[in-house]
Amino acid sequence: MNDNVYQELQSTIHFTNRSGVRALCSDCHVPHDWTYKIARKMQASKEVWGKIFSTIDTREKFLAKRRELAEHEWARLKANDSLECRNCHDFEYMDFTWQSQRAAQQHSTVLASGEKTCIDCHKGIAHQLPDMACVEGWD
Repeated sequence: MNDNVYQELQSTIHFTNRSGVRALCSDCHVPHDWTYKIARKMQASKEVWGKIFSTIDTREKFLAKRRELAEHEWARLKANDSLECRNCHDFEYMDFTWQSQRAAQQHSTVLASGEKTCIDCHKGIAHQLPDMACVEGWD
């Protein structure tokens, strides 16, 4: 991951920004709450097999599986209502006046109603996107 997605993260707003707050891999991929963290670590133990069997040990292998890996993360975040996003981004404290008109509209309607969660609109916020053909909202 250091040679692939970590390199991408370094050029995003989550890594370098005006406020000096930096999100690390674990901030988005490991829940903060102990119960959810242990569950995620148990789930991630399956990923060790990928390391052992060199499933994504080269850039080419990683790119070939990128869409599948991304879909797993998107599904996980969708299922937990983007819990890791909400550890830092609190809807109650969003100042819509600092957001674009479109963002404020979306946040105050579909996010507020629970119809959508962060990952529905913010795929690729910290990583390059895979081929997005046939992904809802991207065609």
